[in-house]
Amino acid sequence: MKFVIVTGLSGSGKTIVLNSLEDMGISCVDNLPVGLLPAFIEHINNQQNQSNSFAVGVDARTITEEYDVKVLLKTLSLTTIAYQILFIEADNRELLKRFSETRRKHPLTRKDLSLEEAVKYERQLIQPLADIADLRINTSQTHIHQLRNLVHKAIELRPKQGLSLLFRSFGFKHGIPFDTDFVFDVRCLPNPHWEADLKKFTGRDNNVIEFLQQYPKVDKMYQHILNFLETWIPEFVSDNRSYLTIAIGCTGGQHRSVYLAEQLAQHFSEQQKYGVLVRHRELGIQEIRN
Repeated sequence: MKFVIVTGLSGSGKTIVLNSLEDMGISCVDNLPVGLLPAFIEHINNQQNQSNSFAVGVDARTITEEYDVKVLLKTLSLTTIAYQILFIEADNRELLKRFSETRRKHPLTRKDLSLEEAVKYERQLIQPLADIADLRINTSQTHIHQLRNLVHKAIELRPKQGLSLLFRSFGFKHGIPFDTDFVFDVRCLPNPHWEADLKKFTGRDNNVIEFLQQYPKVDKMYQHILNFLETWIPEFVSDNRSYLTIAIGCTGGQHRSVYLAEQLAQHFSEQQKYGVLVRHRELGIQEIRN
């Protein structure tokens, strides 16, 4: 079991860190009042499934004075649970720029405290947490994907289900799906629609499958799409993507696209490396393969 405390400066990227931890299967609680931390730790202790992992976000929204920091440090000194502190920060100039661009209000700003003064005060307030942090990440020159990579390496966990692949068949005459990463057009392949005894069937039926498999160009198309995906899917995995949607389109979305989506889904589900979902839009069918 892991217990991760995410803290740091407002505007430095703590929300991104917590979202990354959540994608990795860690139960996250953000903006937890310091006074509730002992009860939260007791709750963790009472968990029977010790494989669970938890993360809590603590920042200037709950630490508003030095007393809160002392309470937090005392609570941590008394706990018997192994924990890890991630301290997320950025340079003052970068923080001021981010708050100005987003027009968000800093949690510590008030009538007698400007934004610049609030940033400096917050840094001074939570410095004791920075001093005992297991990892300090400065995000001044770090984009969101780099930050996610750093978090994954620091926590040494991967997403529970890894990358989820959605193979979607569709018909171009009904429009291209907008929420898609890759679209492959297979309208150049032989069309069972023009065979009178196949028209009423779909790419999931044996007679249509046998019809398509007799054409070398169908297998050639399948192999080319498969080689492309096997080459580039690992790159998306290394970039910590959670979902990837591959759309296969033919004219009506009944035969060729359905057949190829089924074949690709079968191949990747047999690898047991990814979560695989098949959705045939024009047939109204959705299935989870693994």
